[in-house]
Amino acid sequence: MTTSTLAADTWSPTPDYVIAACWQGQHDGAVVLKDGTKILVAGGANATGAGLRDSAVFDLTAGTWSTTILLGTTRQLHTLTLLPSGKVLAAGGISTSNGSPLKTAEIFDPTEKKWLPTTNAMAVGRVGHSATVLDNGLVLVAGGSGQRTGGGTVASRSAELFNPEDQTWQPVEHDMTDARTGHAAIALQDGKKVLVCGGGVPVGTADQADLAFCELYDTATKKWTPTGTMHHARGAHSATALSATTVLVAGGRAPGASADGFDPFARATAEVYNVTSQTWQEVSPMPAGRTFHRGVPFGAGKALIVGGADHADNEAGYRGVLQFAAGAWTPFAGLVEGRWAFAAAASGTKLLVAGGIARTGLAAAAGPVELTATAERSGT
Repeated sequence: MTTSTLAADTWSPTPDYVIAACWQGQHDGAVVLKDGTKILVAGGANATGAGLRDSAVFDLTAGTWSTTILLGTTRQLHTLTLLPSGKVLAAGGISTSNGSPLKTAEIFDPTEKKWLPTTNAMAVGRVGHSATVLDNGLVLVAGGSGQRTGGGTVASRSAELFNPEDQTWQPVEHDMTDARTGHAAIALQDGKKVLVCGGGVPVGTADQADLAFCELYDTATKKWTPTGTMHHARGAHSATALSATTVLVAGGRAPGASADGFDPFARATAEVYNVTSQTWQEVSPMPAGRTFHRGVPFGAGKALIVGGADHADNEAGYRGVLQFAAGAWTPFAGLVEGRWAFAAAASGTKLLVAGGIARTGLAAAAGPVELTATAERSGT
């Protein structure tokens, strides 16, 4: 959905979301429903790392939440995708922090206000994958983590296509060039192509190696091809469409040890991809690094970078919001409450953020993670 410039450079508190929750994936938090006046928030995790069944619809006009609508399955690190019919597909994820990746999927009907399981499940369980609607109405589900024989997780190169008409899944004949999980995927040229950028590969420990490699899926050839490589490897970054042919990528988690030494801070760098030339161009960096933030389009060639944190440990969420336009960054009004790993979506002149992690570790008042149920919106 194309959004126009936000009318008001302010944030106003709204009623709280139904439960304190966080969303640490790229494609799991919130989607604008087809009529453009409502936003669906679903799943996520609680403070103990358990997945949630809760979902609710926020009415941007009335400024209120619907009553809780339960998913059929608890899900976190899933995907949430608006279908051409106006229904919403929730696919994959995990139910607990150490759970097995889910094969199941379900569909939300905004008219019936309920979730129903799809007739068929995915071929493989996926978590941290992407799901993107193509110009032919199919949904491209790609990558993510799966279970590794012998224990642990492994990033996947496989992809599948979901047909909303008969609810069937069909494997994409050609795998991605690189296995990846936690990546961002953006539809370009009205869904004719999909850019997949960044993400990571588990390396047998609690950490994973982030990627700078990117690739394109072409609906005409039904193939993946490598495309321009980002200047910086990125995970937990944001990717935001500026137009039908350009994408802004910003931030990401600290790169750690490298040839340039150790950088303990999240990335401040940003770059723009052009699908016509298939190249990346570095743009002015943000004033400071951030990760686990959200990027949302809000007008032709413009984006907002909202919230985030410097690191996942011992950190308080940022209130800061930045506007990107014409290659430059300008301040936007700060959030009422700092947060990271939250849900966010924009429609027209309105932007909603909900939930997220307010503080972690030593910064938290009690326990390792302090979640928030608060929500706020900008615009009129």
